[in-house]
Amino acid sequence: MGDFPGWHGTTIIAVRRGGEVVVAGDGQVSLGQTVIKGSARKVRRLSPGGKEVVAGFAGSTADAFTLLERLEVKLEATPGQLQRAAVELAKDWRTDKYLQKLEAMLIVTDGHDLFVITGAGDVLEPEHDVAAIGSGGNFALAAARGLMVSDLSAEVVARQAMAIASDICVYTNGNLTVETISA
Repeated sequence: MGDFPGWHGTTIIAVRRGGEVVVAGDGQVSLGQTVIKGSARKVRRLSPGGKEVVAGFAGSTADAFTLLERLEVKLEATPGQLQRAAVELAKDWRTDKYLQKLEAMLIVTDGHDLFVITGAGDVLEPEHDVAAIGSGGNFALAAARGLMVSDLSAEVVARQAMAIASDICVYTNGNLTVETISA
């Protein structure tokens, strides 16, 4: 069991510009060197308590869904307070023995706030209005940061950055799910 190749890949990027946040994610799911699925949806809209939040995830799908469910519960308990819900989720994730084993990362936004949430207890607000996670995250992040000096829209920056990442990272494809949310 120790040499099980594990699930790999994903690239999620979020770009904030012009009063909106665009979250884009590729669709590739890989097991070792094999592409299992090319059209997975790793970016989703959540609507707990009527307030929309867009979330993207990288890592184990089952683990990410568990975290998204927990985030929805936190958002219902703290309506309209994404930061507080994110911090509460990160605290639980870090301290709960069951949750500590989950292998995933999240990018969440309500159109105003933008956070990366990790199992290490981090709730990070990105600099330069760009955040990226996953195996191709650094490629997408670098590309988007370079594109942010242009007048391109948030969606165009996200799409172009994902295209660059999919050309470089073998665990990222160009089959995108893109969600836009306004502040």
